[in-house]
Parts: sequence; C-alpha cells; structure tokens
Amino acid sequence: MSHENLLDGPAPTLLPADGPDADARAALSSGSTPREAVPAAPASSLLWALLAESALADDGDPVAAYAYARTGYHRGLDALRRAGWHGRGPIPADHAPNEGFLRSLLALAEAAEAIGESEEAERCETFLVDSGTSADEVAALR
Repeated sequence: MSHENLLDGPAPTLLPADGPDADARAALSSGSTPREAVPAAPASSLLWALLAESALADDGDPVAAYAYARTGYHRGLDALRRAGWHGRGPIPADHAPNEGFLRSLLALAEAAEAIGESEEAERCETFLVDSGTSADEVAALR
C-alpha cells in the first residue's frame, strides 16, 4: 500500500544503508581513525564530517575544517542525487545513512562562520531547515 504525500512536496530522501558511510563505519569500528579510514571510503560524508568537527573543536583550525566539510558536503550531494534527490525536500536526520551529509553541512556552516563567510554559513543553516531538520538536531548526532 502506498501513502499519498500530504505535504505536496517530494518524498524524504533516504541514502542507502550500504553506501560509502557504511564502509566508513566499518573502518571506524575496527579501530581506524577518520583520517586512516579515508582510503577505505573516500566518498563517505561521515568521515569528512568527523575530520571537520575535529579540526573545529580539537585542532582549532577552521580553514582545514572548511575544506573537510566542503568535501563531505559535495560527496553527500552526489550521494543524494544518486538516491533520487532533486534539490529540495526532506533529508531526515533520524535516518542514519543521512547523518554524514547533514553533519558535513552543519560543519560547513560552522567553519564558514569561523572564517568570516557569514553568508555561506546562513545558506547552510537555511539548507538544514529546508531539509526538515535544524542545526540543533544535527549537532545532537555528534
């Protein structure tokens, strides 16, 4: 039985459970650091998000964080498009395979703000809201 979308918009985009972030999670669970896991899953938004979050929090390097986050954001956009996303609609934060993209997007907003790119930071935060989530909801995934 199918359900009608009562919100008159696209259905939520759910990235596949067996995508690049699954390979990243496997590498991380075997003891690899995010940096060590990149060769095993370079298309993983999650790894790039983790590197960006670390660069912001631990390293105090917003320029590196910006580069990592932008990489994760673009890898995530590629994955979303392959999953049928057409540039708008919900990207649920409670669907674990979406986490890497959303965390990359939030890290990009934070890093952009830290390097003085306030307009980009605002665009990223708007993107989160337009995707049916918020900065607070995504930050809680960390």
